[in-house]
Amino acid sequence: MIVNFQNHASNERTFLAWVRTAVAIVGFGLAAARLGDHPTPLWSEILMFTAGAIVIVLAWIRMRHVRRRIDNPERLPDDSTAAELFLLLLILALFILLGSFVINVSWVGSGG
Repeated sequence: MIVNFQNHASNERTFLAWVRTAVAIVGFGLAAARLGDHPTPLWSEILMFTAGAIVIVLAWIRMRHVRRRIDNPERLPDDSTAAELFLLLLILALFILLGSFVINVSWVGSGG
């Protein structure tokens, strides 16, 4: 049995939730943009893909950081500045992704 399996599994589920969120936002953004009569500019799609990729990369970095903390044999306080920074960056990247979604979808509604 893996030591601290439940904690590791929970950490991985959190990572996968971030991945699913990023993939869903990008997918819905592309699908919604394709429903319009006007084509979306390539830069808005690249912005959305890039923001989605940044969310996934930051979620992966945070998962690796938390994994190291779980595996650490000494008892650590729950106030890791690095973990909080990763989470803050992840939330900022998510807002950038949501903003790029709005730009991509509203571009279609305005007709370019």
